[in-house]
Amino acid sequence: MLIDRRVPVLPRGVERYIVGGGGAAVLAIAGGDRISVIDREGRQPCEVIVADAQGRVDPGLIGGKAGGRADGLRDILAAGTEDARKVVAGLRRRNLDLGQGPGQGGAIRLFGGDSPAGAQADFTAQSDGILVVAAPGAAMAPDGQDTATEIEVRIARAAPLSGQSARLPEPLADAVLDFEVPKASARAYEVKEGEYIQIIDSFGRQCSDFHCFNARALQKGIERDLDNTVTRTLSGRGYPGPGLFAKVFDQDFQPLVELVQDTCGRHDNFALACTAKYYEDMGYPGHVNCSDNFSEALAPYGIERRRGWAALNLFYNTGIDHNNVLYLDEPWSRPGDFVLFRALTDLVCVSSACPDDIDAANGWDPTPVHIRTYPKQERFSRAVAYRMTPDSEPKMTKETAFHPRLSALTRNYAEYRGYWLPNRFNNEGPVAEYWACREKAVMLDLSPLRKFEVTGPDAETLLQRALTRDVRKLSEGQVVYSAMCYETGGMLDDGTLFRLGKDNFRWIGGDDYGGQWLRELAEKQGLRAWVRSSTDQLHNLSVQGPKSREILRQVIWTPPAHTSVDELGWFRFTIGRLGDFNGPPVILSRTGYTGELGYEVFCHPKDALAVFDAVNAAGKPHGLVPAGLEALDMLRIEAGLIFAGYEFCDQTDPFEAGIGFAVPLKSKTEDFVGRAALIRRKEHPQRTLVGLNIDDNEVAAHGDGVFVGRAQVGVVTSGTRSPILKKTIALARLDVTHAALGTAVEIGKLDGRMKRLPARVARFPHYDPDKTRVRA
Repeated sequence: MLIDRRVPVLPRGVERYIVGGGGAAVLAIAGGDRISVIDREGRQPCEVIVADAQGRVDPGLIGGKAGGRADGLRDILAAGTEDARKVVAGLRRRNLDLGQGPGQGGAIRLFGGDSPAGAQADFTAQSDGILVVAAPGAAMAPDGQDTATEIEVRIARAAPLSGQSARLPEPLADAVLDFEVPKASARAYEVKEGEYIQIIDSFGRQCSDFHCFNARALQKGIERDLDNTVTRTLSGRGYPGPGLFAKVFDQDFQPLVELVQDTCGRHDNFALACTAKYYEDMGYPGHVNCSDNFSEALAPYGIERRRGWAALNLFYNTGIDHNNVLYLDEPWSRPGDFVLFRALTDLVCVSSACPDDIDAANGWDPTPVHIRTYPKQERFSRAVAYRMTPDSEPKMTKETAFHPRLSALTRNYAEYRGYWLPNRFNNEGPVAEYWACREKAVMLDLSPLRKFEVTGPDAETLLQRALTRDVRKLSEGQVVYSAMCYETGGMLDDGTLFRLGKDNFRWIGGDDYGGQWLRELAEKQGLRAWVRSSTDQLHNLSVQGPKSREILRQVIWTPPAHTSVDELGWFRFTIGRLGDFNGPPVILSRTGYTGELGYEVFCHPKDALAVFDAVNAAGKPHGLVPAGLEALDMLRIEAGLIFAGYEFCDQTDPFEAGIGFAVPLKSKTEDFVGRAALIRRKEHPQRTLVGLNIDDNEVAAHGDGVFVGRAQVGVVTSGTRSPILKKTIALARLDVTHAALGTAVEIGKLDGRMKRLPARVARFPHYDPDKTRVRA
């Protein structure tokens, strides 16, 4: 197998496994394997249990010393989560019984205390066995910072597999079918209604065409099979994905399969599976091809041969360029990436391992794929993979702790940074949700916001050097909004910083990478500070609208020494409990993303349903309703609140993003990352964020050009129709020479020139520019 050194890849024979905070993993080891266990973020306890092939616990198998019972692992397995069930299944498949007390006193204990980020323990396996690694942690109180974080395990194999042998990912459950499709071939197989089909790219960058037939129709001599055109038409997407648009249909508009999980996210649903004619036209007559392989594999089922087969071309990387040309490039898939389907009727399926070696379709090196099917009684959550950085391990989409309540009110969900969030709710819709926020109150699930606990004697110094705001002026109980920039002045993220104590902070932003960047900065500058993720330990329900204070004063109890709900000022937080002295702990901050009076309630996920129920019950008499992302977008655009990927990116500085107020260059004289570049940019501005009033009912979209005559002078970042202002508005980044209040511009639609929407630069933000409502 060829290895492309230009893309992120581990050395040959090295495998990486990530054990999530509060989770565990089961791994097979062999004699001579070198094992590294790494505390990625610092201060994370780790329990390691080693057993031989007969299931006998023996820490000496890797040269370790027992440190006691693995009580943390016991608690993890007892939790009964989907991840815990996978670990239990992995133990069962290996006939490993850890008994009533996991490890029976034979656990190796690592890290914890003041272990630094990147702390590492190395071992060598003396013989074959099983490695169980746990990253235990108790529930973190909202005002505590004892979060549970990831442990990384790297195994350098003493005997790496040969080029055409893959170390496959753990089965998702006990498989019904489990077989390889050799490279340049195809295999047909039968699946019953309700069963699951997992198609695995064993080595990465390998395409696999998938087709299926309604087995019941085949028994009657009728071929009803996957139809790409019908699927694209009914879903409105280039190819299906987990969620609302997951189904694949036949010619009669009947669903055959639905896509449940996808760790790659890049496929093709336009072209045929490769054909003999394609290779003949390229000068390779007689080349093996997927269409002929399909025909041969399906022949035993009496299915007529076809010169070219339509297929869902999994892992195939195609697109249509601006000249309307279909192009292809190397697949995005990594070793072990997979898609998981659920059969919606009895099926005859066929999967190929594409033989294309004359272009980049398979990374120039065809390899096998692997098929597993699972019984219908298994339950797998809908998920796509999210990677923080190109070389990160994939993390599957999660449900927030509020999902059980919200999912009873809507099925319209979108994936947002690794979590499912509601777009809109039944019987209300975005306009009604919007008006509820402007006139009464709404609650929004904003749990995907990334939280990081920044602690240690140098925590203040680290944040002072990392953020544009003056952190030294922040008192305990206060919150400040800030930008985080690269040396170029381009924005990495924006967010809010909470000061919990002298050396205790919490950074809440939008991007996972912010935490990694802070850790790297601390290491580079030799600072004694820990930056530890707490996103999974701290979920938040945002309560926004003019009635929000009245609602929360009925719900949140605060001790006498802390600020009450009525006393809480803008950008301040208080520590309290739900209901009374005995209720679950919460943190309440007077922050939001709507331009209205509003608060955010932070709690541990185990208390989320209690928080939701209490807020919902107290809010009903005040007209409280849940709101989704569509309503939130309308609200934040009116209020001039920026969104990553729209109003800013790493090419945009805070002045160009409309948040120059968050860069106090005169009063903050200490250096911080990007300060020198921001001084230059402020002295010589080129672009600025403005509001536009559009004299048309058509909504401007992100990316639409803004023109003065033939010259493009800017770009629309966000647009909406404003119910309260009774006009169509937009946020746009314009050249400063055309950004003066009242300047007439045009927004280009279609090709940018054929259709223009007249607009004028308006006061920014459009709604409540003096912030009287949020300060109320």
